Amino acid sequence: QVQLVESGGGLVQAGHSLRLTCIGSGGNMGIRPMAWFRQASGKDRELVARITWKGGGTHYGDFVRGRFTISRDNAKNTVYLQMNNLKPEDTAVYYCAAGSPYAVASGSYVTWGQGTQVTVSP
Repeated sequence: QVQLVESGGGLVQAGHSLRLTCIGSGGNMGIRPMAWFRQASGKDRELVARITWKGGGTHYGDFVRGRFTISRDNAKNTVYLQMNNLKPEDTAVYYCAAGSPYAVASGSYVTWGQGTQVTVSP
């Protein structure tokens, strides 16, 4: 059974950076599209970024505006989210998610991590 574990969240000041890491186990993440979602308190979950299983295609939420970068290292079963120029409105729980093997990145995500809290102070 595939499991995902996120790390790298924390408390930072506005303008600073964080890098989130998602490590998969129990399966080959290299054949699955991967994504980061986030959910702020009282709000719906939203897509932050997604990446194709081959790693050649990425897509970002409109609010990212060039500040975040998703990447993957299939040899390590790991996906990263580099977040720069963080803003207070980026405060949320960030979740890593995996799609089905060989699926398109725009499809459904079937496996989720427990989430990591990111808090950005003014």
